[in-house]
Parts: sequence; structure tokens; C-alpha cells
Amino acid sequence: MSGIWVLIEHRRGEIREISYEMLGKGRMVSEKLNQELSAVILSSDAKAYVDKVKKYAPKILTIEDKQLENYNALTYQAVLSALATEKAPSLILMGHTSYGMDLAPRVSAGLKWPLASDCIDVEVVDGTIEAVRRMYSDKVNARIGFRGAKNSLVTVRPGSFPAEIEAAYDGEVVSAPSPLTAEIQARKFIEFLEAAAGEVDITRADILVSVGRGIGDAENIPLAEALAQALGATLSCSRPVVDKKWLPKERQVGTSGKTVKPKVYIALGISGAFQHVAGMKNSGTIIAVNKDPKAPIFTVAQYGIVDDLLKVLPALTEKAKALRA
Repeated sequence: MSGIWVLIEHRRGEIREISYEMLGKGRMVSEKLNQELSAVILSSDAKAYVDKVKKYAPKILTIEDKQLENYNALTYQAVLSALATEKAPSLILMGHTSYGMDLAPRVSAGLKWPLASDCIDVEVVDGTIEAVRRMYSDKVNARIGFRGAKNSLVTVRPGSFPAEIEAAYDGEVVSAPSPLTAEIQARKFIEFLEAAAGEVDITRADILVSVGRGIGDAENIPLAEALAQALGATLSCSRPVVDKKWLPKERQVGTSGKTVKPKVYIALGISGAFQHVAGMKNSGTIIAVNKDPKAPIFTVAQYGIVDDLLKVLPALTEKAKALRA
């Protein structure tokens, strides 16, 4: 058999955004290879997720088992490997998240299928699947082939593709029995720990106001915070701001921070080094403020202001307050 599989990542009853991103890319690959796209759901109650993905794929493969209620690499590996051995998909896509980084190498080693990890694209070239990943601190894009392998796995960096828009599917649900015959004891899920109070998940923000070295000093951070508050936005930053300990690591955008994809990204005093741009280039609308007209950030921004950030910020804040009022 053959086909393109997207492993649906879910947590506490919610499907993660990366799953919709991979469904979009999976559909493109499946159409070029003339193979069927399938969303794969492993859960204790797959029905809870079926309605959320059935418009995105023509087929939904489900396996239910009480041991799949929460992610566990050992149970998921056993189940996914058994299903893949039986049906032999051409490609399995997983998110390059803590979930995928843990699971994909285990499945790859067990099945002896090649794996390309942390990829930013998946393409079909002359009828074969190729993956694209960044190397040398994101300075070089490497194209990876699988040497004629019939089956392969790819983990995809979150934010690399737009989330799939609902297609005209009404996915056929195919349920398979769980291959688990005994409870796995070597590793167990204990509990889900919420982020500590005060921590912020910038990956979930619709609007980000992001500050860079150009903010000048920690004493000027409140100017950016005021703009963020006026816009109902979340404050984020580039690496130099974290290195100077002006903002915590959880706020950092970029290859050594977090990949974000807000509807609006406002870059304040950020030069636009490729490490930072890689983490935010897929934002809906990018607005940059920098006094250097040649700053690389302007090459990815749809709107830009060339001026002193400390003069522009108060004016933007007052305008935002007036519009919201």
C-alpha cells in the first residue's frame, strides 16, 4: 500500500496547530504523487477529534486504547509502528515538537525507515519525496532525499506552512484494533503540568509587539509594553534582549527561541538577522520600525517606519488607544 499520513497531535482534548499545517502540506504532496492523504488519530477517544479533521483529509485512520489517552512514546511507538507495518505509507509527517522529536526517531529506528527531522518544507521532485531543512544555524537550506526508500518519515518545524483551509472532504473514518495486549510499565504518564503563573506562551498570541536591541535600554521596555497593552497584544523580543536579561527567555522569537505565526507582528528595533526572521517570517502582517533603512527586517515586512523607535513608540501607542476607544 501507499499513502501520505499526517499524525494528528493533540493535547488535553485540543488538536495542536501544527497538525493543520501538516495537513495542508500533506495534501499538496498527496496530490502530486496521486496518493491518498490520511489523518492518523491515536487516542483513548478518537471520536472526539474526528469531526475536527474530517474536512481536511479524505481518510481518517483511528486507533483507540485507554493507554493512548495521554502521549507516551512507548505506547505511541508500538501502535504507530504496527499500523505503518501493515499499511506501509510512503510518508509519515509529524510535527517537530517535543512530541514528534521524541516519537519519530523511535519509529524510524524500529521500522528502519529513513527520517528527516526539523524540516521547513516537503516537496515532490521527479516523482520522489524530498525534504528541506536548515543547517549551520539556518544559514543554508539542505535538500534531503531518501535514496529510493519506499517509506520515510519527516518532522516539520512549526510555523513552516500556513494552516490548511478546510477542504471539501468528508473524511472516511477507518478504525483499526489496538495492537497493545498488555499495559506498558516502563514509562507512564503521571500528570500534565501547566505553565507556571506569569509565564507567557507567545506562540498562541494573535498580535506580537517584539523588541530588539534598538530599544536601547531596559528602562525603555515599558514603552513597548504600553503599545502591546493598547493593542491587546503580547510582548516578545529578539535574542539580544534576552541575553541582556531585559526580558525572560520565554519571550524570545527565533531559531534559539520560539517560532511564532501571529496575525500581526510588530518588530521594534529589530535588525532582522536570519535567526530571528526564521522564527516569525510566516506571520500574517509584519510591521517594522527601525532607524536603519537598510535593516534586513524591511525585506520581510509589509509595512515599515524608518525613524527613531523612541519617538515613534509613544505616537503609535496614543493612536492605538484612540482607535480602540
